[in-house]
Amino acid sequence: MRSIRRRQKGERPPRPTSKVIRILVTGGTFDKQYNELAGTLTFKDTHLPEMLRLGRSRIEVAITTLMMIDSLEMTDAHRAQIVECCGEAAEARILVTHGTDTMIDTARAIAAAFPAARGKTIVLTGAMVPYAFGSSDGLFNLGSALSFVQALPPGVYVAMNGRCFAWNQVRKNRETGIFEEIGN
Repeated sequence: MRSIRRRQKGERPPRPTSKVIRILVTGGTFDKQYNELAGTLTFKDTHLPEMLRLGRSRIEVAITTLMMIDSLEMTDAHRAQIVECCGEAAEARILVTHGTDTMIDTARAIAAAFPAARGKTIVLTGAMVPYAFGSSDGLFNLGSALSFVQALPPGVYVAMNGRCFAWNQVRKNRETGIFEEIGN
């Protein structure tokens, strides 16, 4: 994990710059793998570099692994760490990989800290099936999210299954396993 320099009192946050996209890895189904000995899903390392290579991505990214946890285990302290890293990032465009179960909770925390006026475009994405299983939606969701983070104006968004939603206009339908738009 990268160390974070704390701003001094009265110091302004860095101005968003650069064409580089910051990717913050938090774990979630995206990065789970099957432990054959234990018969469980576990975390080891992120699959992001391999996914970008297989997807033949030509986008300049900077990957920071913040944590490798299931989103059901994510606490307010974990969310605060994500918010802090978004604030410290020099990049104006940030993609957060996240478990789908509490993705909206984290999006809400980020949106509270980063109104669109702060100039950052932050997109959260995840997967319903682990990438390591081979039939995952993760590679598609990653590619879509990378496109959305480049094209959307500042704000906080959730990108799943080729669609992008404002953070406060989406929910995970637990019966269908699909993210869907909701009215305000």
